[in-house]
Amino acid sequence: MRLIGGKWKVPILCSLHRDGTTRYNELKRKIRGITNTMLASALKELEESGLVRRKQYAEMPVRVEYSLTDACNDLIPILNSLALWGVKNHTKTGN
Repeated sequence: MRLIGGKWKVPILCSLHRDGTTRYNELKRKIRGITNTMLASALKELEESGLVRRKQYAEMPVRVEYSLTDACNDLIPILNSLALWGVKNHTKTGN
C-alpha cells in the first residue's frame, strides 16, 4: 500500500492503464484537480518504485512519456478488484 497510497497515485496508474503511454501535460489534463507539484512528485515516486516507466527523448523541446511497467500491469487486476469491492460495499452500507 505504501507504493500506491495517497490521493493521486491510483488515478495516475488508472489513467496510464486506460490510455497507454502518455505525455506529462496530457496526464495533467486527464486527472482533474492535480497540481503540477503533486503530479511530478507522484510520478517520481511511482518511477522509483518500479511501477511507472519514464522515457525522455533527445529532442527540443524535451519530450517525456510515461507508461506502466510489467510489474504495474500485474497490479491492475488487483486495483480493479478493489474498485469493484468498494462499489459493492458502498452500495450495501448506503454511504
